Amino acid sequence: MNPSTAFARVLVDELLRGGVSDAVVAPGSRSAPVALALADAEAAGLLRLHVRIDERTAAFLALGLAKSSGRPVPVLTTSGTATAHLHAAVLEADTSGVPLLALTADRPPELRGTGANQTIDQPGLYGRAVRWAADVGVPEPGREAAQNRYWRSLVARALLVARGELSGDPGPVHLNLALREPLMPDDAAPGTRPAPPSGDLAGRPDGAPWTAAAGAGEPRHAAPLTGDGAARTLLVAGDAPSAVGRAAAVVADQRGWPVLAEPSSGAWGAAGAVRGPALLLGAPGWLAAQRPDRVVVVGRPTLSRPVSALLADPSMPVETYSATPRWADPGRGSALVGSAHLDPGLAVREGTARPDRSWAETWTGAATRVGLAVDAALDDVPSRGLTAARLARDLVATLPAGALLVLGSSTPVRDVDRFAVPRPGLTVLANRGVAGIDGTISTAVGAALAHQGAGGGPAFALMGDLTFLHDLTGLLTGEGETVPDLTVVVPDNDGGGIFAQLEPGQPQYAAGFRRVFGTPHGRDLVAVARSLGWAATAVGDPGQLVDALGAGGPRVVVVRTDAAAEAALGVRLREAAAAALRQL
Repeated sequence: MNPSTAFARVLVDELLRGGVSDAVVAPGSRSAPVALALADAEAAGLLRLHVRIDERTAAFLALGLAKSSGRPVPVLTTSGTATAHLHAAVLEADTSGVPLLALTADRPPELRGTGANQTIDQPGLYGRAVRWAADVGVPEPGREAAQNRYWRSLVARALLVARGELSGDPGPVHLNLALREPLMPDDAAPGTRPAPPSGDLAGRPDGAPWTAAAGAGEPRHAAPLTGDGAARTLLVAGDAPSAVGRAAAVVADQRGWPVLAEPSSGAWGAAGAVRGPALLLGAPGWLAAQRPDRVVVVGRPTLSRPVSALLADPSMPVETYSATPRWADPGRGSALVGSAHLDPGLAVREGTARPDRSWAETWTGAATRVGLAVDAALDDVPSRGLTAARLARDLVATLPAGALLVLGSSTPVRDVDRFAVPRPGLTVLANRGVAGIDGTISTAVGAALAHQGAGGGPAFALMGDLTFLHDLTGLLTGEGETVPDLTVVVPDNDGGGIFAQLEPGQPQYAAGFRRVFGTPHGRDLVAVARSLGWAATAVGDPGQLVDALGAGGPRVVVVRTDAAAEAALGVRLREAAAAALRQL
């Protein structure tokens, strides 16, 4: 067989040995050998292959698959500008610690810098956003045994680094694949599948990876959260891998700590989870009377300014436990840092300080009172209509146990954080690493495929109208592609409602605000979704929402809202929360 085909089959074989179960491909000619080897692996029942025409969509689909499954997922592109479209997803994977594997086909060195078609400078393209990058040597004829060792060790290393096996810092890896023609296989008879690599191209016996990490799969033990000398401890859980957040919630519940958990933290189902922490901490004067002795931070909190202000208080003892060697420290005040790969067994290692249970009950009682006030304000809407804030609350309450919920990184994730009742039994994900709106549909599709492939329940996504329009190609699935049971819920206020939260500007800028920040689109999103092959409906009241959510996916549910009314409602909700706390 030709060298490019030999390399491609070895690469895919080693990916399979390393535990890869899903791969994503965008079409192109230079990447043909690897794409065909992946297609052969799918035909043999060894992995699931997902094909997308848009490289950015493909990258975020792979991101969603990897984020939901925890396993590395490769995304393959051809050369040139196609490779640049992976960059946004690589950045998100970097900051979120997601094991994304960027495979970019390239021209061989003799065609670089010559003006050859579809060539750019690809080595090092993603800079410091990747954990490791390699410009893979061009496959050569007659050196199969030596190259086989090189290729397999390279792929095994990429997977180990992506998973963070040795560093504790999972994240994206880039392999740049320089391939010479011929690119098409020349050894298989029509209608037959090629045999697995053998002879000089064989892998380790019994399907083992070429290189494995010693102690792989063993739990990492973190520094214990002892609670010594801190009777009043508050757990703040930011965006983190679900397993990390769940383990932190076990620790907090065993010790009786109140928990301020972001929806995508994994700790949202803690018994001590406080509803609407931003409203609670944002009420003037309340925190001063209920100040914790210390704050333990797990993950990366980003949603709430009042929470960030608490962590930035220079007099507040803050301990930060990170899922990676990089930790969140917005106030530069962390007094102690440790690993957030928590063992739930740490929950029984009690410190010497006795938890202040009455103080913890004060937090949860205050949150309950604020929640009742918020519910009354949300329900007090003419004609029982749905606002975006009420939609966030009602959606979370309606979802079945075992469901997956993916949240767009704009107003929806903040609405869920402020207004929904935290609940166990849901898996909640969001692209909070860089918190961009791009690729959200594709991320949700990938996460749903992985969630349901592992036996999980139906999937739902909540995102704003601009986020939805930004990734319309995420709805576009080709012939033969698997489509998950996913319902995408879109509050549509004809533009970017989050920008209403900007600090008040000068009156002379008011006239251009709507155009420059709101960016109204004027489109019928139901018609847009249907044009891309998805069932779609518009709903206007809570009863219709329940029916639409129960109809199953793939489906798009559009809820028309009003940006000005939402802003006014936000003011009323903050006032209602403050009034409820004054009555304590």
